Amino acid sequence: MRKRVVVTGLGCISPLGNNISKTWNNILAGKSGAGYTSLYDTSNLRNKISAEVKGFDGTAEFGHKEARRMDRYSQFALAAAIQAHEDSQLVINDDNRDRIGAIIGSAIGGMETISDQFGVFFNKGPSRVSPFLIPMMLADTAGGMVAIHMGIRGPNMAVVTACATGTNSIGEAAEVIRRGQADAMFAGGAEAAIVPIAVAGLSTMTALSKRNDDPERASRPFDKERDGFLIGEGAAVVMLESLEHAQARNAKILAQVTGYGSSNDAFHITAPAENGAGAAICMQMALDNANLGATDIDYINAHGTSTPYNDKSETAAIKTIFGEQAYQIPVSSTKSMIGHMLGASGAMEAVFCIKALEDNMIPPTINYETPDPECDLDYVPNQARELQATHMMSNSFGFGGHNATIIVSRYLEAA
Repeated sequence: MRKRVVVTGLGCISPLGNNISKTWNNILAGKSGAGYTSLYDTSNLRNKISAEVKGFDGTAEFGHKEARRMDRYSQFALAAAIQAHEDSQLVINDDNRDRIGAIIGSAIGGMETISDQFGVFFNKGPSRVSPFLIPMMLADTAGGMVAIHMGIRGPNMAVVTACATGTNSIGEAAEVIRRGQADAMFAGGAEAAIVPIAVAGLSTMTALSKRNDDPERASRPFDKERDGFLIGEGAAVVMLESLEHAQARNAKILAQVTGYGSSNDAFHITAPAENGAGAAICMQMALDNANLGATDIDYINAHGTSTPYNDKSETAAIKTIFGEQAYQIPVSSTKSMIGHMLGASGAMEAVFCIKALEDNMIPPTINYETPDPECDLDYVPNQARELQATHMMSNSFGFGGHNATIIVSRYLEAA
């Protein structure tokens, strides 16, 4: 029998709050974290809206010296990891530090640092470039900072699969535990790409919503009037442990990671495969990995970006896997409230599934007003819903054709 992997801690920094409790309460209330971008001057940019993290102060969290050596995305990741560690109550010491690792991914890495330092290079010359540029910009630095802060020496790496990153990170961390290389893993994703160059690039490729006049209603997954996604930022980290390790220390067990799938569309660098073919492969892989059937899934947290092609493609993929059962499964996109956090999205959405299992409540898709004939499932429109579920699926799909799906399940001791 393969090792069972359980979740014992959660942490997050999001546009709706800088901890799990505030974020989750706002999600269930259907609140939007969107607004006008304040991190920089948007006067010369077409896109002026985003879902920013609010009230986060890296200097207050880590001190001036430490904070200035971390990009904003790494600060988010470390803050979320500290929360997950505190929630898990796992004592880290010389006896176990070599058996605890971290997989913290980012789609883009230190984009703010890269952007700022290019300005320094061109305006002040190469000698003025920060000696911390390279470590601050790397996508694996967040995991390294978690290891340094926690004193953990187990497997440590970064997954980079665009917007599938957070889900792949949790899935791969679970596999590290299953194959016996670690007893516990910090796993998740972080992103801080609300910077002019990144937003300009996404805008010119027409990926972003143009609803500058109404930011809170800009992200509208599965709605017929959707016109692109709303960029967000933040981080989410979960503490994973083998069941034996968690039981040996009488840990509080929040949920179990039962299934994981990963695939590629092999179709297009940005567009999803027609009819969601690659996504369907990924979802079926997760079901097979969990030894579950289509009738076992009680809820799907969709990738649901609010782009015309993605939402249609994902809907088609769900129908491919679940058939007529697809119409009986509630599907929602929390990106309607927190925007698209890129590499952090999948980890944040996994956290929402775990909280939904705990509270018997599933989050809504807000801004759902005009049904789309090609998106005709139950998208939990506008209001959270009570649901006592056993198995929940979370999907993430990224540029490059990357697909990732995990299944989190209610922890049952005899399962």
